[in-house]
Amino acid sequence: MLAIAKSVEEGYIRNLDIVKVISDNPEAEGLFKIREKGIDSIYVYPGEKISRFDDEGVKRYMEVINKYDADYIFLAGFMRILDKRIIDSVDYVLNIHPSLLPSFKGLHAQRQAIEYGVKVSGCTVHFVDTDVDTGPIILQRTVPVFADDTEETLSERILKEEHKAYPDAIKLLVENRLEINGRIVKIKE
Repeated sequence: MLAIAKSVEEGYIRNLDIVKVISDNPEAEGLFKIREKGIDSIYVYPGEKISRFDDEGVKRYMEVINKYDADYIFLAGFMRILDKRIIDSVDYVLNIHPSLLPSFKGLHAQRQAIEYGVKVSGCTVHFVDTDVDTGPIILQRTVPVFADDTEETLSERILKEEHKAYPDAIKLLVENRLEINGRIVKIKE
């Protein structure tokens, strides 16, 4: 979230106002850091379910989204599957994932990559649908996987690429340079 905010602040991403940062975790470090940048942030209780929203949670999130008349939702470290009603309430929802999708979906993608023995990993920015890490892919960035990598060392290398890839994808979106045809996303020149 901070990398996105910085890209907007520095003018790399134009025609985008970050109106609210919402977290499903009241202790999320990003909530406090984004406030330091002068951007309003709140915790909204999603409900008791571990990875999904309950109906009351959906209603609470929809109230915030509708109040700000948001066009986009950009997920960053959001660990729940979005309800279809939330996805359908805005033009587009994007997410970033620390693997080269469709490989290593879900939690601990970096650990999965190391355990599988891949030589290259990376990150993927994708549109969000109602399943886990299955939406159409916008762009990907790669990093090498070294024999002595741990989940932490690989995560650090991937995070550096995430901080570049996500703003790049958002810039393409707000500049109307993405063409979606089913699962295929083309970047218009």
